[in-house]
Amino acid sequence: MRITQILRSKLKDFSNLPKEYIERSKRQVYWETPKAVNYLPRTIERKKFRYTTNRSWTGQFRQQNLPNTIRKKVFMQPIEEWSYFRGDRVEVLVGKDKGKQGIVTQVIPERNWVIVEGLNWHYRQVGKDEDFPGIIVKSEAPLDVVTGIRLVDPSDLQGCEFEWRFTEEGEQVRVSKRTGRLIPIPEMNNQTHDYKSPAAYVERDKDTKAATVGEITFTPKLCTFEMDIMEEMGIKEDREAHKSYWY
Repeated sequence: MRITQILRSKLKDFSNLPKEYIERSKRQVYWETPKAVNYLPRTIERKKFRYTTNRSWTGQFRQQNLPNTIRKKVFMQPIEEWSYFRGDRVEVLVGKDKGKQGIVTQVIPERNWVIVEGLNWHYRQVGKDEDFPGIIVKSEAPLDVVTGIRLVDPSDLQGCEFEWRFTEEGEQVRVSKRTGRLIPIPEMNNQTHDYKSPAAYVERDKDTKAATVGEITFTPKLCTFEMDIMEEMGIKEDREAHKSYWY
């Protein structure tokens, strides 16, 4: 597969936030004086963003992608089907923690990155100022999923190669090539900001009821607005249109 740049975002699959909210948070529209002779300014919307460990709906992401800022392009090998999820046990293949195993806590498919809890960490200085020396915090650095990690087989807790297969019920699952054992997607991947698991969700008084959300309130028809009104009021059209001729 040739090296190319990923142009589309996959955040909608992993953020557990509405797609409209993410797109609205990322959107940057500003005014610019046109180069040609024109009395009206034109609007420009940013299309290319620099993705890092900061999620696109946060203020840190917007700070790194301020208007009129150009950052160096990042070229990477695209992955057709993402196969790593939060909660997976993986083995590190590079760095000082080579050979150690850990749990994936964050996935960043825009850069082919995952962050493993407690591994591949480093110290960084935060809040340094003229009057304040700052503080030292411990932070995990991202790992590349192509060259930096591999999944762990749950049967023997050893790193393995895997592939996607289909069960008899038609469900797509990950299977270890060495032992043939299924590698299920962890329950941690289903956790959201509202609940730890879908089964544990409890409807509140101010929440919209599930029955109301699933109720069908619109039936598509091949009718105009006027025709719908006439049908509701019981008005029948008995007039005949005059013939017209086009020459």
